Amino acid sequence: MSEARFGELDIHPDIFRAISDLGFMAPTPVQDRAIPILQEGHDLFAQAQTGTGKTAAFAIPILEKVDPSLRHPQALVVVPTRELALQVTREFGALGKYRHAREAAIYGGVPYGTQDRALARGAAIVIGTPGRLLDHIERGTLDLSHLSVVILDEADRLLDMGFAPEVHRLLRHCPAKRQTALFSATLSVQVRDLARRFTHEPLQVAIDPEKANIDSVEQVYVEVLEQDKARALDELLRRFDTDQVLVFRHTKRGVDGLDQRLRKRGHDVAAIHGGMTQRQRERVMQRFRDGELHVLIATNVAARGLHIEDISHVVNYDLPEDADVFTHRAGRTGRAGKTGVAITFVGEWDFDEFDELREKAGVPFRKEALELYSG
Repeated sequence: MSEARFGELDIHPDIFRAISDLGFMAPTPVQDRAIPILQEGHDLFAQAQTGTGKTAAFAIPILEKVDPSLRHPQALVVVPTRELALQVTREFGALGKYRHAREAAIYGGVPYGTQDRALARGAAIVIGTPGRLLDHIERGTLDLSHLSVVILDEADRLLDMGFAPEVHRLLRHCPAKRQTALFSATLSVQVRDLARRFTHEPLQVAIDPEKANIDSVEQVYVEVLEQDKARALDELLRRFDTDQVLVFRHTKRGVDGLDQRLRKRGHDVAAIHGGMTQRQRERVMQRFRDGELHVLIATNVAARGLHIEDISHVVNYDLPEDADVFTHRAGRTGRAGKTGVAITFVGEWDFDEFDELREKAGVPFRKEALELYSG
């Protein structure tokens, strides 16, 4: 894709200037395909992971569409977590700095005052979590009757986290005549049903970046007894030259248990899972981004939505459930033109499943021997 491609997308000059300031050279695949669809006013159903540039894919057309002089919400972006609300708001601010369209981040766990003031000043773009958005509607501080576009970002996570009733209620407060777009990492039956109910003849886009960048990830597997996995991980963390490491476990209990064991072995480590509050997860993620933590242990669901460029190694402490989960996990490393390493632990009961996973994934694996089993 040539560097001139952003110019070929016919983007508003103010936004194009901001894109140039950010150093973006060319649109990502989801931007290249989704931006024209949204510019033309179509509804959209897009499969795109975190890390694909999907936020800009809907932020750019929204910033073109809204009128900064109007003092009411014209665009709504619904997100599953406070962290994502802040992340999306920052991106709107960066892309829209020459458009001067106000945005407001609306999420729970904080007092209403700052959000009330942001809405009263005339936010054109509202980004928020379902529960707090509904609270503002009921308090009379948020009016969605003038919206022209609604985005459901990470729609599958919204459903996974039990927000379906709130999303349905929110959309009933929006004008029937509007543009609606769903962005989702997966195309589950529930997500398809949501798209069917709330979009009108949507065009579909499917981007799977994890598969696209898996070629830049070296695949390693380690045969290890279940009881020895913590010792094996400790050994590998000390042997490998790692920047930051993301470790996957199936359960919250498993995440917390491994967190404690690695702490005792002297590692800078933290855990993230669905049993934590948004504030707790956000604090951990900020420490990881700031480089205070070497290792982050996460469940699949909690790791969704993470966008961190410097993950050098991913560790499948528990064998992934299927090839898609494996591919998505591995795709957390090897981003932004860098190479990465994905290490998969194969326990004594995992050999058949691992052989099947390796065949379906279609990538070569290198076996790594453990020193703890030598001699």
